[in-house]
Amino acid sequence: MLRDGFLLFYCASVGFVASGVAASFFKMVTHEPARFALLGKGWLATGVTFLFCAVTGPAIVMDMVIRNRSVDRGAIGMALVGLCVAVFWSICSGILVLDLVLQLKESLA
Repeated sequence: MLRDGFLLFYCASVGFVASGVAASFFKMVTHEPARFALLGKGWLATGVTFLFCAVTGPAIVMDMVIRNRSVDRGAIGMALVGLCVAVFWSICSGILVLDLVLQLKESLA
């Protein structure tokens, strides 16, 4: 049971770090923060937007929680919901990132 908890914590950490790195890279390149919005017009832009939001989602959610929490001091429930969404999304992203890394390691060996 403890091992599974540590594994979930590790997956959440990996997913949130990957999300933060992607969001920071986007901000460095475009000089605007990552957000849930279309990145262009057409089918290719829609697909890229979907992948971008899937990767950077936890960082975007936490950014929105922090921004809204500092404005409205009484909404602790919404902050907790946003935190839970970001944690579960990070766990899912971390599982995918770790699976990708293990597959790359296996293909190189």
